[in-house]
Amino acid sequence: MRTDGRSAKVGIIGAMSAPLGGDRLAIDVTVGDRAALTVTTAAATLALRGPTSAPAHYDVRITAGEHSGLRWLPQPLISSAGSNLRQTYTVELAATSRLLLREEQLLGRADEEPGHLVSRLLVHRAGRPLLDQQTAYGDPEPGWDGPAVLHEHRAVGQLLLVRPNTDPHRGPVLLRGGSRRGHAVLAPLANGPALLATAVAPTSSALRELLDEALAHALRT
Repeated sequence: MRTDGRSAKVGIIGAMSAPLGGDRLAIDVTVGDRAALTVTTAAATLALRGPTSAPAHYDVRITAGEHSGLRWLPQPLISSAGSNLRQTYTVELAATSRLLLREEQLLGRADEEPGHLVSRLLVHRAGRPLLDQQTAYGDPEPGWDGPAVLHEHRAVGQLLLVRPNTDPHRGPVLLRGGSRRGHAVLAPLANGPALLATAVAPTSSALRELLDEALAHALRT
């Protein structure tokens, strides 16, 4: 997928059919100089048990050129019982790129334990590391559902906003601290003009509300 010098919106169709255990899926996206691209999905991505116990791999590789803008806004990823998924985002940004990336994960369907989900987000800006974060949920990860991590929450997500004019001296913001509807932290990153929101919530709708609220805070200058 590539766009150059113009605006485009792309919807990825068929996300409910994969990944199954053992699958290897990859999406490559290039946003050319001064282009703008919004990427969505038609439905949630459902990780399922496959014919093999080997993990599925879902890799997204993004490159954004100078003065470009990318909005990566897929529907949630659902980790169903028995699934085993390794998801990786690798993002290369130019110094003047703008990025809005939302990631939402639902751990299990209704009244269902989740599978094993490992997700990594690796972002470079102007050739330098901006963010390298990995999360892991479900058996056999130790303590993932304990009070120090998710406790009763089964919806988790993050939102990354990179803009050249972002104030690097903004302090962190706690959203809905102590609420049973979930909570989020919005904090600046050390190596660039970027803000990262991390949220946990009991449901998908509550998670989306938190991330939307975090984005509203992030866009305030």
